Amino acid sequence: MKKYIILSIAILTHLSIFSQNDSQAKKLLDKVSETMSSYKNVFIDFEYVLNNKSEDVRQELNGDVTLQGDKYIVNLFGSTQMYDGSKTYTVIPENEEVNISDADIDDENTVTPSKFFSFYKSGYTYTLDKQKNIEGKKVQFVKLIPIDTNSEVSAVMVGVDLKNNHIYQIIEIGKNGTDTILTAKHTKINQNISDSMFSINEKKYEALGYMINK
Repeated sequence: MKKYIILSIAILTHLSIFSQNDSQAKKLLDKVSETMSSYKNVFIDFEYVLNNKSEDVRQELNGDVTLQGDKYIVNLFGSTQMYDGSKTYTVIPENEEVNISDADIDDENTVTPSKFFSFYKSGYTYTLDKQKNIEGKKVQFVKLIPIDTNSEVSAVMVGVDLKNNHIYQIIEIGKNGTDTILTAKHTKINQNISDSMFSINEKKYEALGYMINK
């Protein structure tokens, strides 16, 4: 999930750093966090683009993510990753394997939906950036800059759809010249889904000849 959502979680401890943040940017991000966290669940169908012009590399993929409480399921790169609140399951059809591992929700490297909606509160300074009209949507961008000077990311641009306070786009600008862009195509909220979708039936995959790695 850390790779898919392209965000890291750190601890903001200095008031002097916090004071650098734009109050309007914070107000907008707080609205997004409050709105997204209020839903029982969220489904986002998105486009993933990796672009490095200097190396003439461009990759475009479609994926989707379902978030509910501290559970999630992500489909991207031909694999599926699920988190049921305690274990992470990664299904890789190409390799015919399932990787299962315990996850510590308190570990800063464990990314959960609740952290996703509040990541900006720690580890970044931020300011209001440009507002753009994209396909009829008024999208306000907020620029986040990692406090860690050793970060491989120079900035993260978060585009907010002002009509509903949903995240429309996330652009990660890498110091190596690679930009990674996630754009939400469709968002569905409060669907009737079962908790069982966030874990797997090991016997099903064993019957298919998959290797189960724990």
